[in-house]
Amino acid sequence: MVKAALARVDYDYVIKMRAWSYAYSWVQDRENHGLFCTARTDERESQFQWVGPLASIKWTLFAAPDSNIRLNSLEEAKNLQIAGYKGDVMSDYLIANGFNVITAVSGDVNTRRLMLGQADLWVTDGLVGPLVAEEEHGITGLKPVLVFRETPMYLAFSTKTDPAIVANLQNTLDEARKAGELDKIENRYGR
Repeated sequence: MVKAALARVDYDYVIKMRAWSYAYSWVQDRENHGLFCTARTDERESQFQWVGPLASIKWTLFAAPDSNIRLNSLEEAKNLQIAGYKGDVMSDYLIANGFNVITAVSGDVNTRRLMLGQADLWVTDGLVGPLVAEEEHGITGLKPVLVFRETPMYLAFSTKTDPAIVANLQNTLDEARKAGELDKIENRYGR
């Protein structure tokens, strides 16, 4: 979706994969730097300029394929060990609300923790979690135990970026959405 918006402008750009917590800090102090996909929350609102929404993530607690864990509410997970990403909005939310979350900078660690029994649950996006488990570890059959929230995701630009650039990218993203390009992208990934 970000590439669909960028294809409509004449900007030079580079997209790099980085550890989330590193990238989150790096982008904030640099002109013409953006971060995606970023949850737009009240706490983050003034830290970035926003382009989106791109898509929504479903905050999901997954259990290992052989797990018997069943939850009717988030509160029922209070005494369970939850694997999460350092600096991730879902993990931060759980930590702030008194849940037992062990965080890792690398995403593949969470899948291993879950499969080795070092964590009871893994908090991640409902679509991305199973894809990561299968593509990186050949693990299928993760059990989605509870979806407890949904959040729109954005391309977040540093406040040092020219607001005209941000507005231009918002316009091109809106154009791509109206042209049906974003729906085609979403449909490719099963949303």
